[in-house]
Amino acid sequence: MNERTVEANGIELCYEVFGEPDGRPLLLIMGLGGPMTWWDEEFCEQLADRGFRVIRYDNRDTGRSTAMHGRAGLLPALLLRRSPYQLTDLADDAAALLDALEIPAAHVAGVSMGGMIAQTLAIRHPSHVRSLTSIMSTTGSKLVGLPSPRALKSLLQPAAKDREAYIEQMIRTFRVIGSPGYPAQEERLRARAATTYDRGANPAGTIRHLGAIMAAPDRTSALRKLRIPALVVHGAADPLVNPSGGRATARAIPGAELDIVPGMGHDTPPELWPRFINGIVRTADRAEAVADRHIDTA
Repeated sequence: MNERTVEANGIELCYEVFGEPDGRPLLLIMGLGGPMTWWDEEFCEQLADRGFRVIRYDNRDTGRSTAMHGRAGLLPALLLRRSPYQLTDLADDAAALLDALEIPAAHVAGVSMGGMIAQTLAIRHPSHVRSLTSIMSTTGSKLVGLPSPRALKSLLQPAAKDREAYIEQMIRTFRVIGSPGYPAQEERLRARAATTYDRGANPAGTIRHLGAIMAAPDRTSALRKLRIPALVVHGAADPLVNPSGGRATARAIPGAELDIVPGMGHDTPPELWPRFINGIVRTADRAEAVADRHIDTA
């Protein structure tokens, strides 16, 4: 790994770049409590092989980016929209990272909370986003994308007391929310959990992330105003963000492509990487075609 750190939006963000400097910029945004390493290195390299300059990074409160402070109460977040920080702050972090890397605009893909951040980035900083791929995410409406009780319970376990307990807890969670059609290998889950712990597991940060999600308003009306190519990918068997969230996202964004994936839960199985990568490439190509038409008619 060739990790670097840069100051962005008043905090330190840890990031890594794959691919050639002249590749099409692609920003990958991870979800709730997930460090950038949840975007597998091999996945990033495969995207780089398709011509992208891939940037993955740790959101605030994850991995080696700045750990924040403040206690997130889930009821105040839900009822009063009060949280130590908001999804808008996380989106501003992403925009500031692109600015720090001197990237005027990028194709953007996000999973779960990362999809929410990507949507918010496109809404708040439209000039920064060439295309949007929202994976296993939702609009912020409290009527769609709701978790099953079992999946929600798996996220709200007490913090593990040591490394081994953390690894076992994460494996149990991955088993609950993962893809029934593409069961993950024990060795892969264990390695992912160990890397997450060793790079700086932050249970309090995960709760702050959850607070930001719960405090966020419904983005549906704002998504309707987007004018960029978009792809919405969702697992048909997702227990954490019900597929209704993906369908609502695709309905909201004009011209969005919807891909409901049979057997997929709330994870990104290697067996589905070609499908994800082809979708990201296809969506980026749509954006480039639109840009070329604008140049031709100028």
